Amino acid sequence: MRQRDLTIFRKRLDDWRQELLTDATRTVGGMGEDREQFPDPADRATLEDNRNLELRIRDRERKLISKIDEAIGRIEDGTYGLCEECGGEIGVDRLKARPVTTLCIECKSAQEETERRSRAPPARRHPRDPPEHLHTRLLWNGCTAGADSIPESAG
Repeated sequence: MRQRDLTIFRKRLDDWRQELLTDATRTVGGMGEDREQFPDPADRATLEDNRNLELRIRDRERKLISKIDEAIGRIEDGTYGLCEECGGEIGVDRLKARPVTTLCIECKSAQEETERRSRAPPARRHPRDPPEHLHTRLLWNGCTAGADSIPESAG
């Protein structure tokens, strides 16, 4: 990657990091200001929901800041823009879209496909297919083994 591109990405990452830190500082400062007591439980619940949402967003941003720091470290050690999986170059367009990425588009696509396959729902059964449970499958197939051992008084 050209030095000019690295300088541009470094500036973008630094600006992005600073923006996230500013938002986090503003959130922490704002949390202490809302000491109002709401007599209505619904209003109080709404305030708490909003605070929880804000904290979840800030937690995601905290994780993003660590990814930004890692990307800056890769710029400094000369590995920024190289795929961690295959070692090939990550395209500049991909880095513009996601400056903290560590995988080229081919490796990321393969990773997503593997994840998709691993969590794919089981194949749907046709209604005429036999059930999976052994006892139900035996009855499905007409097996009555053991049925004659049930005492008459139990039936």
